[in-house]
Amino acid sequence: MDIIISNSNDSPIYEQIYIQIKNLILNGTLKEGEPLPSMRALAKDLRISVITTKRAYEELERDGFIETVTGKGSFVGSNNLEFIKEEHFKEVEENLSLAVKAAKLCDYSLTQMIEFLTLLYEEN
Repeated sequence: MDIIISNSNDSPIYEQIYIQIKNLILNGTLKEGEPLPSMRALAKDLRISVITTKRAYEELERDGFIETVTGKGSFVGSNNLEFIKEEHFKEVEENLSLAVKAAKLCDYSLTQMIEFLTLLYEEN
């Protein structure tokens, strides 16, 4: 599992780990039931504190992406990933709705918004 930590990123390290593992789960790279590296192993690989990896794993577990079994480790959760994707889609929809309202206040056309969204999407 390739996780890249950036010191120039404004996000905390635990959040960078959280986002990257979440994305690996959502895009199907990590499958349901697949084991994750232990917190200690991941911390050693990334040369960071175990406390940081623990926080990332706790956040992933809280949000239903992983399950931790005492003495066995952490695994990709068996929750319905379609439900999780739908929750994220709903969040995207809400944010885009706010963006459309703001764009209309500035007289942005639909074409301009599509161009801007395309630029942002390809940038990230």
